[in-house]
Amino acid sequence: MKRFRWLALLLVFALVGAACGDSDDGDGADSSGDGEGLRAAVVTPSAENDLAFSQSIVDALHALESEGLLSEVAVTEGTFIVEDAAVALRAYADEGYDLVIAHGSQYGSSLQEIAPDFPDTAFAWGTAADTFGLSNVSAYTAASDQGGYVMGVMAAGLAGDGSIGVVGPIEVGDAKLFVDGFIAGASSAGGSATAVYIDSFSDTTLAAETATSFVANGATVLTGTAQMTVGAIGVADGAGVPWFGTQSNQTKVAPDVVVASQVYKWEVVLRDLVSSINGGTLGGSTYEITLANEGLVIEYNDAYDLSADVKSAGDDAANSIADGSVSTGQ
Repeated sequence: MKRFRWLALLLVFALVGAACGDSDDGDGADSSGDGEGLRAAVVTPSAENDLAFSQSIVDALHALESEGLLSEVAVTEGTFIVEDAAVALRAYADEGYDLVIAHGSQYGSSLQEIAPDFPDTAFAWGTAADTFGLSNVSAYTAASDQGGYVMGVMAAGLAGDGSIGVVGPIEVGDAKLFVDGFIAGASSAGGSATAVYIDSFSDTTLAAETATSFVANGATVLTGTAQMTVGAIGVADGAGVPWFGTQSNQTKVAPDVVVASQVYKWEVVLRDLVSSINGGTLGGSTYEITLANEGLVIEYNDAYDLSADVKSAGDDAANSIADGSVSTGQ
């Protein structure tokens, strides 16, 4: 009898286990329908909470994690030294992460060397459009000139008779696109914007000095791009000069002067990338976020008293770029 009772218990456990395995608790843990989410890792050049370039990708990855498309997100931040980033990228591939992201155009040459050693790992990098002809490398970029143009239009409306100063980092990639788009937008609305590149993505002191020089020479509106802009935003805040942000929402840095921010929503294209990986395609494609696909979003600071006509001019410019009726010239 004991033997039969033991067999009966085993049967009950088996039935309970099968029922649990087939149940759907509705928590959205696997919204992709492809089994467990992928394990993803990203290497960034600055802090993951920099309110700029690095935070934009980390926020996007965590958004996909919340959706169940990713089961894990590992971050190595502050790897401005390319050699250190290469070590981290290789280590993540060695550890078996499904998707390894090099978030910085300076990491391209390292990725080109590392990816062939791990043919079963999907790699991605940005902002760039080159996959090096490798079947396991994807690239992603931002049409940052679009949001730049929109905010340039609004900056011209706020500047009045004053000039507009643009603090640029290094004249490459989405940074250059943003600066060029902003200047074009300001010009289209009758404003005058001038850019100064400080040749650094991280030098907050030099960014602050450049912003100070702009204000001393009559700039009544400021903008800039990359993580070093924290220094420039501090100057704008101290001088009471309106600031337009990009990459991440920068309102919390200076809520009294930040007018609006062009926010990168990388999750818009990362969803497609993850879907491709789940389908067996590890790379070979280039992805772009734009105003049209809502990978670029203009987020306004509700605390800033922006006049209705200036906001309307910005909204009109954004809609016209999205539908193709206006070009940024880039």
